[in-house]
Amino acid sequence: MASCWWPWRWRRGCSWRPAARSPGPNSAGRAALYAPRAAAVAAAATVAVARAQMSYCNLMKSLTSAFRNMYGVSRFHHTTPVACCFSETLSGEKYTDPFKIGWRDLKGLYEDIRKELFISTAELREMSEYHFDGKGKAFRPIIVVLMARACNIHHNNSRNKWETTIQKRHCWLKKNVQASQRAIALIAEMIHTASLVHDDIIDDASSRRGKHTVNKIWGEKKAVLAGDLILSAASIALARIGNTTVISILTQVIEDLVRGEFLQLGSKENENERFAHYLEKTFKKTASLIANSCKAVSVLGCPDPAVHEIAYQYGKNVGIAFQLIDDVLDFTSCSEQMGKPTSADLKLGLATGPVLFACQQSDGVQQTTYLAQRYCHRAVSEIGKLRPSPERDALIQLSEMVLTRDK
Repeated sequence: MASCWWPWRWRRGCSWRPAARSPGPNSAGRAALYAPRAAAVAAAATVAVARAQMSYCNLMKSLTSAFRNMYGVSRFHHTTPVACCFSETLSGEKYTDPFKIGWRDLKGLYEDIRKELFISTAELREMSEYHFDGKGKAFRPIIVVLMARACNIHHNNSRNKWETTIQKRHCWLKKNVQASQRAIALIAEMIHTASLVHDDIIDDASSRRGKHTVNKIWGEKKAVLAGDLILSAASIALARIGNTTVISILTQVIEDLVRGEFLQLGSKENENERFAHYLEKTFKKTASLIANSCKAVSVLGCPDPAVHEIAYQYGKNVGIAFQLIDDVLDFTSCSEQMGKPTSADLKLGLATGPVLFACQQSDGVQQTTYLAQRYCHRAVSEIGKLRPSPERDALIQLSEMVLTRDK
């Protein structure tokens, strides 16, 4: 089935659509803004029932258009453009695919991960290596190595320009990704994959990345052990780096993943808190890993706390935007395209951005996309504080790719 992506999708070469103006989670006016509408909730319930008889495309049209014209102008809409598109980099260089740049430092990524997972038990090894087949997007490792280079270059370009030739040669070498920074990329992918294995067990998912899940092939009990093994191997690799600050940063990710899963298992009885609950869950389950991995490589490459914060904020905002678009694609894309079941969150009774916005009598898909644009704009603002480099510009381009991806 073809993708059902809507015409309002932001496209390269065009200006950003006006962003949503909504209060932060702690705003005093938030309660009124997100107050439930009985009619909207009833309509959303009707959509959920109708989905069994409708195609995915028609279901999404019902969800996003049911409330489209109830207000002449959306309450989340304002007229100030957020930013221009990123087709021209801040350094004035031509567009370069961030994945092409990033893979220079990631050759042999999955082979190295499989070495970390080497154990004597053949079945357990097969289960643990199952998703490390090189068919994933490697989105997180790409961000990590690009951030590592961007921070290294920023730090070394800030040094005294009158350095000796030997010192300059040493600085040039330090602009490359260090072995410890590359190790963070491997660890991030391992933590992410372990979380997917555990999530599939909790959700009883049958497919992931276009093939059967570990739990469907080997059963839930063995899948739990496979996820645990991947996490333990990631922890050993992290300990080998030997930097206590970095260890502390990345162990926070594992705690956030657990807390995020608990948030997803529960819901707020108070309707006014559900959106804040959703954003907190989104940060802990998705954005924390990206944010803290970016921060970890900045710590390894630069002593400046301001740079650490830039790296963290970029990862946090891109990570939240990534999940918001993922939630949009859950409604607008198709299983074959995504490589996993779509409308899965709706089936599980989970209220994601499109549904929460729809319950506020606004266009759920459109408003969630606007919100993702705002987070990406914040990410670009942060990374723009670093000194110019191809890797910095690649991170800017990556923000665009987050918004325009279709799987």
